[in-house]
Amino acid sequence: MNPSSSSSSDHDAEAAPKRIYLLEDHPTMRSGIKHLLEEDGACCIVGESAQAAEALESVPTLRPDLVIADLVLEGQSGLDFLKLSLQSMPELSVLVYSMHEEKYYAERVLTAGGRGYLMKSSQPETLVHAVRQVLEGQVYLSPSMSGQLLDRLSRSPSKSNVPLSPIERLTDRELEILTWIGRAKTSMEISKLLNISVKTVETHRSHMRQKLMLRSRHELMQLAIRWVEHAV
Repeated sequence: MNPSSSSSSDHDAEAAPKRIYLLEDHPTMRSGIKHLLEEDGACCIVGESAQAAEALESVPTLRPDLVIADLVLEGQSGLDFLKLSLQSMPELSVLVYSMHEEKYYAERVLTAGGRGYLMKSSQPETLVHAVRQVLEGQVYLSPSMSGQLLDRLSRSPSKSNVPLSPIERLTDRELEILTWIGRAKTSMEISKLLNISVKTVETHRSHMRQKLMLRSRHELMQLAIRWVEHAV
C-alpha cells in the first residue's frame, strides 16, 4: 500500500465525526443539543429518542460513541437505561444531562457505570467540554462535585461516616417517583408511567414519608414540588 494513501486513510479515520445518541424527552432540548454538538463537525447525531425502551432497542444497532441521557423520562428513567444498557454493552459511554442537583445524582450515576454528570443549568460550552472529555475516555464532573467526591474518598474511615441527608437516603426509584409527584402526577398515573402497580407506588410514598420525616401526603407533595422546581 502507498504510504501516503495509508496516512490519508488514518487521518480520515481520526477526523470522522463522533457518533452521538440523544435520549431526551423534550424535542426543543434535543434540537438545541444537536445544533450545539454538530456545529463544528466533530460530532454527528446518529439517533434520538424520548423513551428509554426505544433507546435500548436502537443503541445496540447504531453503536454510538456516546449516549447523552436525561434522567426523567416517561417509562423507564435515564438511570434505568444506564444500568440496563451496560449489561449488554459494558463498553458504552453514557453522559447524564439533567436538571437535578448533581449532589443527589452524580455519585449514583458513576456507581451505575455512567461516564459523567452535567446539570442543564450549565453553560452550553460546558456541555461541549463534557462531551469531548468523555469521548476522550475520561469521566466528567463539575469541579465542585469532583472536589466533594475526592474529599469523601480521602477521609479516614473514622471520619467518612457523614450522615446522609433525608433526600440522599431515598432509593433511585423513590427519587424518580418524587419527581413525578412534583409534576402533579397521581399514583395511578405514576403506575402507568413506570409500569408498576398502584400498590407499589403507594408503598414507595409511605417509605418516602418515613425517610423524609413527613406527616402527610400533602407535606410530601409540597416537598416534591420544591424538588422539581429547585432541588431541595
